[in-house]
Amino acid sequence: MNWEVITPLLIFLIIIFIVGLYASRYVKTTSGFLQEYFLGSRELGGFVLAMTMVATYGSASSFIGGPGAAYTIGLGWVLLAMIQVVTGYFVLAVLGKKFAIVARKIKAVTLIDFLKERYGSKWVVLLSAGSIIVFLFSAMAAQWVGGGRLIESLTGLSYTTSLFIFAASVLIYVVIGGFRAVALTDSIQGIVMFIGTLIILIGTIIAGGGVSNIVQELVLENPNLVTPFGHDRSLTPVYVSSFWILVGVGVVGLPQVAVRAMSYKNAKAMHRAMIIGTIVVGFIMLGMHLSGVFARAVMPGIKIGDTVMPLLAMEVLPPWLAGIVLAAPLAAIMSTVDSLLLLVSSAIVKDIYLNYIKPEAPDATVKKLSVTVTTIIGVLVFFMAVNPPDLLIWLNLFAFGGLEASFIWPIVLGLYWKRGNRYGAVASIIVGVGSYILIHTLTPEPFGMHSVVLPVLFSLVTYIVGSLLIKEKDTHLLQEIDAKFS
Repeated sequence: MNWEVITPLLIFLIIIFIVGLYASRYVKTTSGFLQEYFLGSRELGGFVLAMTMVATYGSASSFIGGPGAAYTIGLGWVLLAMIQVVTGYFVLAVLGKKFAIVARKIKAVTLIDFLKERYGSKWVVLLSAGSIIVFLFSAMAAQWVGGGRLIESLTGLSYTTSLFIFAASVLIYVVIGGFRAVALTDSIQGIVMFIGTLIILIGTIIAGGGVSNIVQELVLENPNLVTPFGHDRSLTPVYVSSFWILVGVGVVGLPQVAVRAMSYKNAKAMHRAMIIGTIVVGFIMLGMHLSGVFARAVMPGIKIGDTVMPLLAMEVLPPWLAGIVLAAPLAAIMSTVDSLLLLVSSAIVKDIYLNYIKPEAPDATVKKLSVTVTTIIGVLVFFMAVNPPDLLIWLNLFAFGGLEASFIWPIVLGLYWKRGNRYGAVASIIVGVGSYILIHTLTPEPFGMHSVVLPVLFSLVTYIVGSLLIKEKDTHLLQEIDAKFS
């Protein structure tokens, strides 16, 4: 083992555990366990909100899979990745104050709490919870794989042992500290991600002899590497534009991001988060993906894309500094995994168990069940990740598309269109998820676009048509909910 590299990572993990222990005090002492464990008692300030959104969204795809793809494809992938700059700003702008106000009025702890109150439908709740469980399992498996591969490349341990170390590390602080531990550790992880991106970009440019020299070497190898179209000209304008749905505006439909929009303290915190989050996301996405492309000139011939960033850090930086930098992808992975764990746990405990199995369960039972379910989910995902895919970015993007096809219109139109009802929401979820899985399986790039575009359009049409054709019978419920939205 290279202890000069590993020691900074161990220090980072110890700090994260300390923060988890600190947050666990709130879980033990607060009277509202659900509000605290799954939402941090809605006390996030602007900086913490920005960082938890950045850290949750900036995952293994951004720090390992994305730069790996950029290494292969070239500067065209950097252009595609920069679509993500607007995500945090767009989510808070669209959901914004109205979503937070409504969530407080109905005391929503999860995204599905909002959908349950808005539509008054058991099927909306069950279908939404099912979508979260299925697709977030895929997303978590991708993150688990990323964490395991990173530790494997640094320590020389077997992949399974590395995966176990990563899974145990995340589970401990999430289980004991809940959402507050996640938000606070996300802030630390967001800072580490920012600093790590800056260091690795500077180190790569110096190792490559400057930007102009790196670009010249890329042109000599393959002129397409420095064009918007990719190394094999497969990045067509239509395909790149379709990513505005997947990693741009469609992010509003990601439960792990949308739930942040109901957790902030006040409007000032939201406005500050929009500015800070946009700057940080923009810098991280540009820096990490540029580093991935530039690495091709520094270290040609890397076969496995997911190993580019660990190998690059250890090549261009002193060992102790490489350890600090490699805390960035570890932070990105951990910060995404912890959020997804809580989301799946809340879908099972809060949205299914408390709504339909045992609504009057005592607080002590809910606490035990939440901790137990979170632990079991972590163990199950560990076993899913034992046999990893070749490039984890595609597994992560598959989960993104499924969640967006399921949630974007029930959330956005449910918030802004009063004529939307349970029939439109149920039809939208079924058609969106069903068509996404079908298209993704049969024709992954219909008409040259990403497979998420058509399902999102189908779910929009279905929501509108279903709501207009089948009138809501329970008018009293709609009037009551509309009053809360006014």
